[in-house]
Amino acid sequence: MNVVCLVGRLTADPELRQTPNGINVCSFSIAVQSSSKNPDGTYKADFINCVAWRNSAEFITRYFRKGQNIGLNGSIQTRQYQDKDTGKNRTAFEVLVNNTYFVESKGSSQNNSGYTNMAPASKPAGMTSFSTGELDDFSNIASDDGDLPF
Repeated sequence: MNVVCLVGRLTADPELRQTPNGINVCSFSIAVQSSSKNPDGTYKADFINCVAWRNSAEFITRYFRKGQNIGLNGSIQTRQYQDKDTGKNRTAFEVLVNNTYFVESKGSSQNNSGYTNMAPASKPAGMTSFSTGELDDFSNIASDDGDLPF
């Protein structure tokens, strides 16, 4: 079984790229705080490389910025490559992201790392915002038999 679940802070703004075939891909790194402490009392962190494809890549680059907390699950994958400087074969370990989650409120003005959370530049086309709705926007559905309508 190869299952990974992580919560950490982005170490840099994620960037959306495309393969020659036009498939979206996003590589990024997150700092995951360890439960153990350094001798000076600060918490250790592990820096984990991640890669997301297609819609997940687009979602991450649209809604997440450096310093923001991000939750994700996926699997560990390895890939082989040759070091350009030495010519030696190397192995890269990274998390292949399946799902991404917000783990802090959008209204958070500043997180523990000191970075300011940034909202997307504009609302994507076709998205409806319910945050400004009024109670009158909803109405009760009458049911004669008391059964749920689904």
